[in-house]
Amino acid sequence: MSDEKRVCLAYSGGLDTSVILTWLRQEGYTVVAFLGNVGQAEDWAAVEKKALALGAERMVIEDLQQEFLEELVFRGIQCDAIYEEQYLLGTSLARPVLARALVRAAKKYNCQTLSHGCTGKGNDQVRFELAWRALYPSASIIAPWRMPKFFNRFQGRQDLLQFAAENNIPVSSSPKSPWSQDDNLAHCSSESGILEKPDMPAPKDVWIKSVDPLDAPDVPAKFSVTFKAGIPVKLEVEGGETYTESVELFKALNKIAGEHAVGRTDIVESRFIGLKSRGCYDAPAHTVLRLAHVDIQGMTVDSKVRQIMKWIGNEWSQCLYNGMYFSPERELLENSIIYSQKHVNGTVNMMVYKGGAHVLSRSAPDSNLYSEEQASMDTLEGFSPEDTSGFIAIQAIRLEKYGAGKVQQGEPLV
Repeated sequence: MSDEKRVCLAYSGGLDTSVILTWLRQEGYTVVAFLGNVGQAEDWAAVEKKALALGAERMVIEDLQQEFLEELVFRGIQCDAIYEEQYLLGTSLARPVLARALVRAAKKYNCQTLSHGCTGKGNDQVRFELAWRALYPSASIIAPWRMPKFFNRFQGRQDLLQFAAENNIPVSSSPKSPWSQDDNLAHCSSESGILEKPDMPAPKDVWIKSVDPLDAPDVPAKFSVTFKAGIPVKLEVEGGETYTESVELFKALNKIAGEHAVGRTDIVESRFIGLKSRGCYDAPAHTVLRLAHVDIQGMTVDSKVRQIMKWIGNEWSQCLYNGMYFSPERELLENSIIYSQKHVNGTVNMMVYKGGAHVLSRSAPDSNLYSEEQASMDTLEGFSPEDTSGFIAIQAIRLEKYGAGKVQQGEPLV
């Protein structure tokens, strides 16, 4: 069989991609199934067994947790990445790593075609395919849920289940959640199904990484996070252990913050393709680390640089959300992010308690931007109050003109 009929499929082991795997084989393709480990809860042996039983030539599973954290999540923390003021981009951050790893597998096993099970209304189809176009331009892409031949045949879950029964595809006996979830180290996202009604509260079991604030412990947890060049390098838990390895640090903080109900976000967001959708995002560690990083920059980053970095962080966030990670603009932005973080070194002492994450104190011994003497109301060292009079006078020039102009226009400010 020629390489043109070899396809590398992003395979999860669920109903949709199991049907797609079988359908691709019926279409004459040899299928290499790929699944990346970005920290999701998964029975890896069971997924591999199922893929091979359905006729995949091989099942490739790659551990991407460290790559995901250190290259994407921590870069997002460095620039305080956030989408539409609330979403910490947990799903968006995982897609470049997964897309790139699948391409590595496709090239290794001579697959000239790539495939995924993303729906035709979601962001992920855009993210995967734009990444693949950049990383493997010569490959063709099969997106079954955008192909009339496929979606006319499978118009709902019942059609998928019938096909599964006819083709001996094992289906989980446990009832399907009435919403869709995507889990990784950074967060767990839930959407669709009953969550499509934005005026209805999310059910309790939507949240799998954090407890309900009403059920959180009555005693807070305290810890410190140390940053080097804007990257979290150490977590010290009061009365507990110290973590320095990236994956262990993140998992430990996920557990601590999640046990204290930190990290829940329930929003309606604007998808790249133009639709609005509701998302429930559970991101305990990510929430805490972003807060700590924002705080330590107060001690270590010049005020004007922080203003510029707010714009850069927003642009970087848009790149990730819109699937433009493998683009020249993201590379340009990232070089600025790395430069801005050279001196972001210090420690933030924190507390989590009943849904809240709080900064208690911070220290940055290497930074000279904050001076206790200059900030003190009890000393005049290095600063004269008279200097402020001139500063205010200069700042007021344009405001005086603005006020006078409003009077001339018959629209006085008072």
